[in-house]
Amino acid sequence: MFQIDALPAFSDNYLWLLQDHAQRRCAVVDPGDAAPVLAWLAAHADWQLSDILITHHHPDHIGGIAQLKAATGARVYGPAQERIPERDVALAEGDRISVLDREFVIHEVPGHTLGHIAYYHADPAQPWLFCGDTLFSAGCGRLFEGSPAQMHASLSRLASLPDATLVYCTHEYTLSNLHFARAVEPHNAAVATHFAAVSAWRTAGRISLPSTIALEKAINPFLRCAETSIKEKIDEREGPQQRSPDEVFASLRRWKDSFRPG
Repeated sequence: MFQIDALPAFSDNYLWLLQDHAQRRCAVVDPGDAAPVLAWLAAHADWQLSDILITHHHPDHIGGIAQLKAATGARVYGPAQERIPERDVALAEGDRISVLDREFVIHEVPGHTLGHIAYYHADPAQPWLFCGDTLFSAGCGRLFEGSPAQMHASLSRLASLPDATLVYCTHEYTLSNLHFARAVEPHNAAVATHFAAVSAWRTAGRISLPSTIALEKAINPFLRCAETSIKEKIDEREGPQQRSPDEVFASLRRWKDSFRPG
């Protein structure tokens, strides 16, 4: 059996724990804090942490690497263009790695940071994507280093993956993002439906992830920059003019950066 679980960290981070039950080995994605992983390993004493996958260099994604590597000897993978502590394997566009006997293809997705990468497992039965802080459910990461054009290109690339792809992002921002999505597209029935579902899940203590590429294409304004409804909303806010999808994205990101739910 193979499964993927979220280990909560900080206030809203998820450390994704990949588990191969046949081999009693596991891997973790973006362990900003070692404590949740070490606690899991202590409760599963016959398991080995073999691999650590890093998407980008922000402290809440790398803070636990050194302690975990010292405790377990796990191999650390991370983006070649960023400074990742204890990194063993530097990854760039198109690289392929095997983790727990599953192959991952590396996609460079600059925007949130310049060297940000995503890990894609192209299983025809059930693809997975570990996308760090590039794509969130109903949202995307802030542009700390990259340009709007870079981030829009990165998101468009992820949106081109198969609809069934499970999207494992690293923060529980979904409900907040859906408040913004409702403001952008107040008549989007998919947004309204998912807002109600996520509201109920969060009240019950259930997490909102993983999402899917199909769902994100229906509800995520940052993947919908070519939609007439979104262009019209930006025209309403900023005045009508011809805007490229990159420019629509830039306007959406500026709006989201200052957005507060009403």
